[in-house]
Amino acid sequence: MTTHTVGIIMNGVTGRMGTNQHLLRSIAAIIAQGGIRLSDDEVIMPDPILVGRSASKLAALAVRAGLPEDRITTNLDSALADPHNIIYFDSTLTGQRPNGVRKAIKAGKHIYCEKPTATTSEEALKLFKEVTAAGLKNGVVQDKLWLPGLLKLKYLIDTGFFGKILSVRGEFGYWVFTGEYEKLQRPSWNYRKEDDGGIIVDMLCHWQYVIQNLFGEVKSLSCLGATHIPERWDEAGKKYKCTADDSAYATFELENGVICHFNSSWSVRVDRDDLLTLQVDGTHGSAVAGLRDCKAQALAATPRCIWNPDIDSPIDYKDGWTRVPSNATYDNAFKVQWELFLRHVVKNEPFPWNLLQGAKGVQLAELGLKSWAERKWVDVPRLG
Repeated sequence: MTTHTVGIIMNGVTGRMGTNQHLLRSIAAIIAQGGIRLSDDEVIMPDPILVGRSASKLAALAVRAGLPEDRITTNLDSALADPHNIIYFDSTLTGQRPNGVRKAIKAGKHIYCEKPTATTSEEALKLFKEVTAAGLKNGVVQDKLWLPGLLKLKYLIDTGFFGKILSVRGEFGYWVFTGEYEKLQRPSWNYRKEDDGGIIVDMLCHWQYVIQNLFGEVKSLSCLGATHIPERWDEAGKKYKCTADDSAYATFELENGVICHFNSSWSVRVDRDDLLTLQVDGTHGSAVAGLRDCKAQALAATPRCIWNPDIDSPIDYKDGWTRVPSNATYDNAFKVQWELFLRHVVKNEPFPWNLLQGAKGVQLAELGLKSWAERKWVDVPRLG
């Protein structure tokens, strides 16, 4: 058996997303399953080293993940200096990310990082050009592409179910408690612009890659942001002023003529099938996808709707939809992309989700903020 042991520097994984999705549900899960099996006699085995500011937090996290006690450090430079570690992963705060990535590029490490990859598209594009010039492999997290619901939606697209796609309607969000009486669901920095918070910066990066990979390139956009909740309470119970947007209402015109509209909010109560739903309407059929499920209605099964508010509807509209079957086994979306990136590093298998794609996400968020500030439609120039 040939085992490719891959040292991975994981910087910033004491945060919620880094702990749950990247360490426990991805890297630790890959280790627990015996690595990534390439063939009967070849496997990739991750060997993470956790990096952060608090030794006690890192030690406790290593125990949870089943890692040796010597695979933690508060010294990023020492982890970068170790030739055993060939990948640098960054899930620190967005404003700090370029510093860590640049250090890793200088140390000759392959780069994989969370989004947004920087606070500006100019900086994000520079990172891509720098890592490319260094000849290093690189990638950005674009997890929603591997959600079961979106995979089923892509299957419908690939098999021509929709005919010509006309429009996409996305609804995302849930009620995030203010922290006055309830435990916080999200960190307080999310609601402070000075700490790179805001739902436009957070979610338009997601919508960019979802739209591009499923429906087409974005040509122009219009975005309106709002700070519906003006005050919240932080982790210490102290009240603070919210300076970042908690809701965004964005419309995207694609180069192929498809219109996509996405509502994103941390100030909405859920009355839909899932926290994220995408409705795709086409000439031959429609579908609604959530995180895990997808339902569809073909043209031949579409009821004839007649507007008459004076009587109860004779049609039960929900009955006319068919659930798209689960014809595959679906793994954690973050884990799937981690496995693809590790295969890319070790075996040079294709991995198109590089830092250029990350820069496109930052660009779309940046233009969303510009559209809101100037209250107008803005064009989306091609990057790269």
